[in-house]
Amino acid sequence: MHVNKVHAVFTIARVAKDLGEDEEWLWDVANGMDTEDGVIWVYGIGDDQVMAFTDFGIENLTELIRMHKEDPELLKRWNR
Repeated sequence: MHVNKVHAVFTIARVAKDLGEDEEWLWDVANGMDTEDGVIWVYGIGDDQVMAFTDFGIENLTELIRMHKEDPELLKRWNR
């Protein structure tokens, strides 16, 4: 039997606050992440939805943040 080891996820707003980053910029950085990278979507009533991260996802996102700060042109190239 497969047991999911994810016991908690953190919303993008919480991660942005904890990392001291702008939430909109963080959304742009994280937009290309997949489930395998530790990002999930949490759906509420109607169209309510929010991006959230596992601990592994926060680790991956932190690396993406570092990469984007070293090369701010990355977002421009990814959004073409």
